[in-house]
Amino acid sequence: MSEITKAIQFICDEKGLTFESVMEAIEAAMSAAYRKDFGNRQQNVKVKFDPETMGMEVWDEKEVVEDIDEEILLKAQEELTKRREEAQKEGRELTEEEMADLARFNPKMQIMITQAKEQVKKAKVGEIIKIKLEVPGEFGRMAAQTAKQVVIQRLREAERNTVYDELKDQVGNIIHGIVQRRDRAGAIIIDLGKATATLPAEEQIYGEQYRPGARMRFLIEKVEMGQRGLEIILSRAGKKMVETIFAEEIPEIGSGAVEIKGLARDAGHRSKVAVWTGDDSIDPIGACIGQRGSRITTIIEGLGGEKIDVIQFSDDAAEYIKHALSPAKVTAVSLNEETKEAAVYVAADQFSLAIGRGGQNVRLAAELTGWKLNVVQNEGEEKIVSSDDVVETPEAVAGEEEKVVEEEKKSDES
Repeated sequence: MSEITKAIQFICDEKGLTFESVMEAIEAAMSAAYRKDFGNRQQNVKVKFDPETMGMEVWDEKEVVEDIDEEILLKAQEELTKRREEAQKEGRELTEEEMADLARFNPKMQIMITQAKEQVKKAKVGEIIKIKLEVPGEFGRMAAQTAKQVVIQRLREAERNTVYDELKDQVGNIIHGIVQRRDRAGAIIIDLGKATATLPAEEQIYGEQYRPGARMRFLIEKVEMGQRGLEIILSRAGKKMVETIFAEEIPEIGSGAVEIKGLARDAGHRSKVAVWTGDDSIDPIGACIGQRGSRITTIIEGLGGEKIDVIQFSDDAAEYIKHALSPAKVTAVSLNEETKEAAVYVAADQFSLAIGRGGQNVRLAAELTGWKLNVVQNEGEEKIVSSDDVVETPEAVAGEEEKVVEEEKKSDES
């Protein structure tokens, strides 16, 4: 194995690229260097390089086309220029259909049949011919610089393509990344190792700290190869983030033995997850909580301390609504099937808990179940709060906020 081959293999191993992709980059660089020193712009230069012998073949590659009169080409070019100017006045680009009737010839990529037969006697229209080129001397400094730039560009493209191929099928999965910095638009730049990704402002959890150097979990929201190159969009605020972490941390959900039937989320604050199983030997809530809360604790830590209510799904709407308003205890539920509304009755000491701070608990319960919920205090002075109401502070509907917090603490302890 030659030293050049060893060097190429080292680049492959370091960048995670194939030998063929690196060779393509080198040959493209040599083509650019040849064109710079010995060729011209009308040549479609191709190079075949042998890293073992250091030898190379160079040729000009052309497609053979019918002969076209120069006068016809000149008139077609004038008409093309005229049509382009008219299209620009209309603020648009000329389409292929609008150019289809014009004679066109690309001297870099094409050669007319008469000229082609001077190079290859048996040339035919539609064929690709190779016109051998000689290398009259060594490449100059400028050509070497051009070659270097081409190699760097091609290797970057190959590396981006490799990462794209790895990640495009992982959309919806969790990935670990290291926080780098915040850009001017408020997005967080995340280092994934082989590539950098973006966590847009709308996909961030409100109030969460993204300190440079911090290692965090992210959901891969989108992977695209755009005009600016590889674009990787991450998320931490979406419902899918919670669902995916549950599937990763809880084997019963990952295997399908336990299903997530519904999920409502107020990112950074609270999520409600409804679970169900058809296997009587499995406790779906217990499976999610884990021994001494080990599994749910790991999930909460992965979500930056966000509270998680794991509830039992039920086909019985009234029963499902009772569970959804956890940790509050519901005494009765009255359903209106036509309007999809439910009156939920709770004791006075459960009213603030059912509503939650800023109406969070009842809103999430309504989102989870798909019902509009009207929470009714059925003791003492009657109070009613709808899940559709905009609640700025819990004091407006349920007394002091400290009472809500205290009730939640009591519920968590029990």
